[in-house]
Amino acid sequence: MSTVLGAVVAVGDELLLGDIVNTNAAWLGEALAGVGVHVVHSAAVGDHVGRLVTALRRALEDADVVVVTGGLGPTVDDLTRDALAVVGGAPLERQAALEQELRDRFDGFGIAMPEQVLRQADVPRGARTLANPVGSAYGLRLLVDDHVVYALPGPPHELQAVMAGGVLPELARRTQSRVTTRTLRCSGVGESEVAERVERALGVIPVGVDLAYLAGSGVVRVRLSTDGDPAALGPLLARAASALGSDVWGRDGDDLPEVVLARLVARGQTVATAESFTGGLLAAALTGVPGASRAYRGGLVPYATDLKVSLLGVAQEVVEQHGAVSAQAAAALAEGARTRTGATWGLATTGVAGPDEQEGQPVGTVHLAVAGPDGTRVLSRRLPGDRDRVRVLASVTLLDQLRRALDAC
Repeated sequence: MSTVLGAVVAVGDELLLGDIVNTNAAWLGEALAGVGVHVVHSAAVGDHVGRLVTALRRALEDADVVVVTGGLGPTVDDLTRDALAVVGGAPLERQAALEQELRDRFDGFGIAMPEQVLRQADVPRGARTLANPVGSAYGLRLLVDDHVVYALPGPPHELQAVMAGGVLPELARRTQSRVTTRTLRCSGVGESEVAERVERALGVIPVGVDLAYLAGSGVVRVRLSTDGDPAALGPLLARAASALGSDVWGRDGDDLPEVVLARLVARGQTVATAESFTGGLLAAALTGVPGASRAYRGGLVPYATDLKVSLLGVAQEVVEQHGAVSAQAAAALAEGARTRTGATWGLATTGVAGPDEQEGQPVGTVHLAVAGPDGTRVLSRRLPGDRDRVRVLASVTLLDQLRRALDAC
């Protein structure tokens, strides 16, 4: 089994300026690890030939395989081909077959083709093109001495399609190795507590097995991986899951909205939502799952206080005595969502996302309610972060509360 070292270079001024989050680097790191390529170098560089050449040469010092993403489009700031030509000592050549494919593509859409589009038919001498089934920018594979450079499109769906089509299978053959990863997904508990409970349960981690924790958006992932015998992970995963108990809601590629909806469908039950400060995030998460209509009845976003009363039946006395941001209001909203839609379960959010306090309550104060056949529960918390983070954390937390209620039935 050979060890193959990898590097990732993401190209684009928009990455450095923060206009776009560099999700490609994270996806590539995971995808490359999955075929046995150990990523040891990751960088982002702007749209400048000289700096891109420097970045590529530096990556080639560290790695056997370099994956470049971005800069393969037709505009003047798409300079990855030019940099590859310099690094590989291979001049760009116009490929007649690629030029014809581009012309045919535009003719098929009935669109006049700008001449600069033909830049995408320029290929460093000796490079092999990689098919892009979902876009017009071809990927490139170029040997540089005993290293290989893959240049791939920047849009994530194009990058992933080109990687899956030829790059990952080729790398898997080269490494003769495949890393097996198993994951537990938890909510309602912090990363440090998860780590403490898991490590107490596992004791000494066997040689060849890696343990990692990844936390974000209200979810903590416990990841076990090995490039050895995959069977070694099963018993470890079981012990970790036992230690975490009901805080575990999924494994591997599970998604919380999918898990919740699957439990509802299995029971022949339904859910509806009433969202104030989350503004429809719960509804969007649930309806983003194919087949959600089997369990999701619908939702309301009663942002204004008077609509909480008129649309969902929150008693005026509740608003006057406790306020619209209160456990009592959240309970009434959840019950209103349940009764007015005929759903088995009602979910509701009310809180202060910021940037200013409301009704004398600080930013991050949330009240999350689950109304069901056996009554109504309200979770009141102070969540950290800015407006967006508070809204996301609240949505995830409430979905997890419904999941716990379903598991308790």
